[in-house]
Amino acid sequence: MRTTPDGRPIPPTHAGERAMLEAWLDFHRATLTLKCADLEDDQLRLAAAAPSSMTLLGLVQHLAEVERNWFRRVFAGEDVPPVFGQGNHDGFALEPDRGLAEVTAVWQAEIARGRELIAHAALDDSGRLSAQDAEHVGHQGVSLRWILVHMIEEYARHNGHADLIREGIDGVTGT
Repeated sequence: MRTTPDGRPIPPTHAGERAMLEAWLDFHRATLTLKCADLEDDQLRLAAAAPSSMTLLGLVQHLAEVERNWFRRVFAGEDVPPVFGQGNHDGFALEPDRGLAEVTAVWQAEIARGRELIAHAALDDSGRLSAQDAEHVGHQGVSLRWILVHMIEEYARHNGHADLIREGIDGVTGT
């Protein structure tokens, strides 16, 4: 596998659909890790720009919740609580004693569990949205293909946020 100079896996230029989707998702996961690298805890807690309270640490927590939601709740139908507590459904709220090492371990565990749940599934296999979420999408059933594309979009959007936050912290820019 080829990697970028900063060590992220380069998605293949020619591959089957499943391999391509999973490779792009892994690339974006690695990008978020890179955006948080070599920062102190107080830097990871710095908000993007007023009035936003979005932080790099909050983004990692949020994406742990996103992983749990789409792979465990929606695709596998598991009834699991929010990753970081009932009052933190989107994952953005920070706790003073929860740092990057703990948050990353939880995030990576959610990624690993998601991989297990979809390992033998076909792209056309479906998960089930809640009635409320189905109102936004237009259907309660969503295919694994749809979930993977959505996950790539979710990470790409939040990695854009992470780019801006990181640049504001220490001037580091990049892809």
